[in-house]
Amino acid sequence: RSVLSPEVRVHSYAEVTGSVLLDNVSVGRNAVVRNAIIDKNVVVPPGTQIGVDLDADRQRFAVSDKGIVVIGKNTKLGPPP
Repeated sequence: RSVLSPEVRVHSYAEVTGSVLLDNVSVGRNAVVRNAIIDKNVVVPPGTQIGVDLDADRQRFAVSDKGIVVIGKNTKLGPPP
């Protein structure tokens, strides 16, 4: 289950599970978002994976002890490697 705020856009073939997405978040085509809290005005580029590889996520984001990935407001995400 996930919570999607107003103006959230999840593009085709994207997967969002167990997450909270705040206002004006856009999840690109084929992106995966699992167990994450994403603050306002974040664009998740197509093909990006968040919450899939927590070690990789720790390099870019805050990750809780329980494996929740937290992405702050207005964070600019580059394309996936």
